[in-house]
Amino acid sequence: MHLRTAVLIAFAVGLLALWLALYRADSYAAWVALGAALFGAALVRFYPKERDAENAALHVTDAAQGLGAGTTPNVAAAVAAGEVHAATLLEVTMDSMREAVVIIDNAMRIVALNNSARAAFRQGGAGAISPRRLSDLTRNPAIYSAFAAAVARGERAEVKVETDGGGDRRVYDLHVAPLRQREVVYGSDVRGAVGVFFDITRLERLERVRQEFLSNVSHELRTPLTSIITFAETLQDGALEKEEDARRFVQIIGRNAGRMRSLIEDIMELSAIESGALGLEVREARLHPLVRETFNALASKAEACGVTLVNEVGPGASVRADPRRLEQVLLNLVDNAIKFSRRGGTVVVRHERGERDLITVEDTGEGISAEHLPRIFERFYRVDRARSRELGGTGLGLAIVKHLVRAHGGEVSVRSAVNEGTTFQIELPREEPAAGGQAYVSTTRVETPSQLPEGARPAT
Repeated sequence: MHLRTAVLIAFAVGLLALWLALYRADSYAAWVALGAALFGAALVRFYPKERDAENAALHVTDAAQGLGAGTTPNVAAAVAAGEVHAATLLEVTMDSMREAVVIIDNAMRIVALNNSARAAFRQGGAGAISPRRLSDLTRNPAIYSAFAAAVARGERAEVKVETDGGGDRRVYDLHVAPLRQREVVYGSDVRGAVGVFFDITRLERLERVRQEFLSNVSHELRTPLTSIITFAETLQDGALEKEEDARRFVQIIGRNAGRMRSLIEDIMELSAIESGALGLEVREARLHPLVRETFNALASKAEACGVTLVNEVGPGASVRADPRRLEQVLLNLVDNAIKFSRRGGTVVVRHERGERDLITVEDTGEGISAEHLPRIFERFYRVDRARSRELGGTGLGLAIVKHLVRAHGGEVSVRSAVNEGTTFQIELPREEPAAGGQAYVSTTRVETPSQLPEGARPAT
């Protein structure tokens, strides 16, 4: 016999003996005491269960908080002792789950759903009343069919479903299992079904980006590789004997091989940045010499294109950055500006000091139409694909710029209009230099746009 039951029986026997003794002494007082006891029992019996549930939930919450504070409350012992109802513990556990859980009966009526399910499927505000039928919760045929199969045939179901509540598209991996009972009623032991919705939206987005990346890489490599193979076969078929043609074909092969090398180098650079850790030697770097070195590296290209390079950065200007990585950013931006500037155009680099350091690269080129601006920093995105390939672009330069700037804790943006030129602006945080002016190494995790929630992606 359970100890608690034995104690209750002994207590009841003692009360009975006490009442009999009181009855012999004074029957009126005995009957008054019995009436008071019955009244107290009635109060306990009809005491609001909601208050008990609230107290039990509070007890479970306190226990969880105690666990976080370093104590080790025994929840199982609390349930066994009756301090916490098992049903309340289950409800609190379900409501703390990240996965949406929906439970229905064999008439497709909703029995229970947790907070995640309410957030995923609600049509109104947070206080919306739970729907009575599954069809009131969602009209998605895949969801309804999975639950119906579990109820009608007792089958487990796994299906990928999509929801579009309020414009927020989510993808779920739905697992539905039948709820069975011991007794068979009307030829079936299925009482209902439970469905768990695992949110795989981020995984789906990453997979889509991966597939797009592989497709773009294959396409970008195929074009120069086809040219190399074609002209190599032409040389093998006798073109070597024609010196002028042979020289031209070799130049074409060399140019396409250079494109492939540039593409592979950019892919490896971007992969290193997006792999998770990027070492930055951040220190106070003088900006004017960095811009001057960038112009020197691109001087011959600018001269061939008839573009003038202007360094308007003050001699004493400095920024908090890794000099090598910042020079890489400037090389990409100035190189792009030269490529897409008209002959006789100008490329100007400026610096402004405020709460943040602002570095702008401005050109007087053809400009970019508004529909292309939101996607200009995407990998392999080109405004004019044919011209970009002709000028030797890989389509990864601006993506590298964006990730390098973000690794410094900054942002990069673009302003442009057709026939009015383009301006790229880099914002870098202003921080106090490390003690003694020494450089320090920062390891920064760089989140790719696909790894971020849609609402948290920077507008570019």
